[in-house]
Amino acid sequence: MRSHKVTRGVDRSPHRSLFRAAGFHPDELERPLIGIVNSANEIVPGHVHLDIIARAVKDGVLMGGGTPIEFSTIGICDGIAMNHAGMHYSLASREIVADSIELMAQAHCFDALVLITNCDKITPGMMMAAARLDLPAILVSGGPMLAGGHKGKKIDLSSVFEGVGAVKAGRITEDELIQMEQKACPGCGSCAGMFTANSMNCMAEAIGLALPGNGTIPAISSERIILAKEAGMKIVKLFNEGLNAAKILTPEAFDNALTVDMALGCSTNTLLHLTAIAYERGITLDLNRVNEISKRTPQLCLLSPAGEDRIEDLYNAGGVQAVMKELLDAGLLNPDLPTASGKTVSENLEKAAVVNADVIRPFKEPYRQEGGLAVLFGNLAPEGAVVKQGAVSAKMQTFEGKARVFDSEEKAVEAITGGNVEAGSVVVIRYEGPRGGPGMREMLAPTSVLAGMGLDEKVSLITDGRFSGATRGASIGHVSPEAAAGGLIAFIEDGDIISIDLPARALELKVSEAVLAKRREGWQAPDPKINYGYLKRYARQVSSAGNGAVLDTAYMTGKGDIK
Repeated sequence: MRSHKVTRGVDRSPHRSLFRAAGFHPDELERPLIGIVNSANEIVPGHVHLDIIARAVKDGVLMGGGTPIEFSTIGICDGIAMNHAGMHYSLASREIVADSIELMAQAHCFDALVLITNCDKITPGMMMAAARLDLPAILVSGGPMLAGGHKGKKIDLSSVFEGVGAVKAGRITEDELIQMEQKACPGCGSCAGMFTANSMNCMAEAIGLALPGNGTIPAISSERIILAKEAGMKIVKLFNEGLNAAKILTPEAFDNALTVDMALGCSTNTLLHLTAIAYERGITLDLNRVNEISKRTPQLCLLSPAGEDRIEDLYNAGGVQAVMKELLDAGLLNPDLPTASGKTVSENLEKAAVVNADVIRPFKEPYRQEGGLAVLFGNLAPEGAVVKQGAVSAKMQTFEGKARVFDSEEKAVEAITGGNVEAGSVVVIRYEGPRGGPGMREMLAPTSVLAGMGLDEKVSLITDGRFSGATRGASIGHVSPEAAAGGLIAFIEDGDIISIDLPARALELKVSEAVLAKRREGWQAPDPKINYGYLKRYARQVSSAGNGAVLDTAYMTGKGDIK
């Protein structure tokens, strides 16, 4: 056992003395030491109840014959950080989550880990740590929030963001917005739609790093507590059997996850995070491969923000496992891969079944013939750009318009709410990428305002930043290379024609090379908007969104480097 490095032998007498000081009985040190990573805090709705989940996990570890040892990591609420300087820190926090787990696990020689998480950057950060450390590991989420209600309809956080735009357009009153605000988020859990948090918790289940049910069992359900206890028992079993994360996180497992991603219609952020998790395993996630999987995988669910169903509806319809069973029966999943349950993919799915065919459509009667995500390429995005095509209306699948260019999210929102963006425009928001932002902010505010004002089927938006999983409409993010790295998005001017063709996977700026060469003369990347502290270091080390926005100085080459 790794833990013997700190618990066995004469030389470790001082170490055992410190364990004793912390209250550990000698018998506890004879068992596997299981690190319980808990991101609980008192500000993130998805995390306020994680101490209850942690207690259940620890009970499970004890039942399984291990010794649970809890430690913490940070967690940022993307919703509270949205649309102000706080969002610069959200994606950047993912690396701190992964690094802090690595530090604790390596310094204290844990034998295995249970990763207790729930929200946007915390879940992928923990999965990155599992991939990097290659210990036995199981991820346990706190579960999704239930939907709220307003005027007889289900609502969630994205409804409130869109309500702001509706107020600005005079479509609803401020009083009605306050009513929505008070009803949209009725309790703990990750926000109720297929936004980034729930997308990544479903991905953890699909890739095999979490137990069946992890992505959809509601936060308030006793079944969530039972799942947490099961995870505690399973992690000891995985340790005893030597089933480390590397044996689960294989290239074939990433293909499985991407296939489920397409069928569910997950957040565009899943591509950013799955790429980063793959990087930690030394696996390259080819964005062309993403398009191949999307082309062959129909979208079986239409979950908020693309539709009216929420995660609780997916849970009641059979959950992620029911979706996977449809895909397995169609021959689209690798059935023989190991998972954290100790069973193979196909063994996990033996009892899975669709209960509600309106929520999870049959494979031959999907909501859409292609998957929920697409990667666009072209002169504007030679390294790729991502769109949630499953949340784009039919009339916006191909679009051509005049550019309205803004060098920050705030300036774009000001123009949109001020009525200064016309139908037929392509709003360009740049210098919001991983390095230029820094931190690659989510653009939920401008997309929600456009939707609330009724412009989501008349205006497109592209950015080198990214979008919340709650975004819908013709919103194209992760444009790579980003503006700060000298990408073509840096040289767009107002009035330029931009062509978007989702079926052809194309994103083009219709400006001649001669004109662009002239615009490039003398260009220098501006300083990041926040140029001190952690984000200053982050901007100097972060890679392109096309590479998962991981920290790797090897990517720092070219004219746009930040010195």
